[in-house]
Amino acid sequence: MFKKDIPPSNRSKVKSSVQRGLRQRFVEAYPGFEPYIDDILPKKAQLDAVKLPEKCTLYTIDSTPLFYQPQDGPPIPHLKLIHQYPTALPTVQIDRGAIRFVLAGAALMAPGLTSPGGRLPEKENALEAGQVVAVLAEGKETACLVGTLKMGTEDMKSKGKGVVMEDGHYLGDGLWRMHLD
Repeated sequence: MFKKDIPPSNRSKVKSSVQRGLRQRFVEAYPGFEPYIDDILPKKAQLDAVKLPEKCTLYTIDSTPLFYQPQDGPPIPHLKLIHQYPTALPTVQIDRGAIRFVLAGAALMAPGLTSPGGRLPEKENALEAGQVVAVLAEGKETACLVGTLKMGTEDMKSKGKGVVMEDGHYLGDGLWRMHLD
């Protein structure tokens, strides 16, 4: 999604009433962030909206990226926010062989999650298509990708193939490298 460097096209301040609504939607979408929401989005802080070319808005406080919101979807946490609060989102893990493809912007495929080194949650904690997840990499400590699942984890286990995530925000992409000063 953000393969190229992104020049911010328009930066504006977010009104406090809109900020309250965004805060509420963010917590509803990601309950794991609720204990930290006052640190992430302080009530008195000025939230800025940066319009991006991909029909997407990046929300920041003091040039620190918090989350981005595609035109037709929920706000998605920025990887830097996920690195600060690594347990706030559900996670899956890719094997070592998939890392270079993910960091090059390729679609995430089921074999990278179902082969040895990959990790999916147990059936009782299964994730559904449409859920936003952080993707960890075998042998690494921080998430390398965040995005929306196109397939549930039980389907991934049974089929063992197919596209799991087409678009996402990954380490080194344009959103990661974007300078907000």
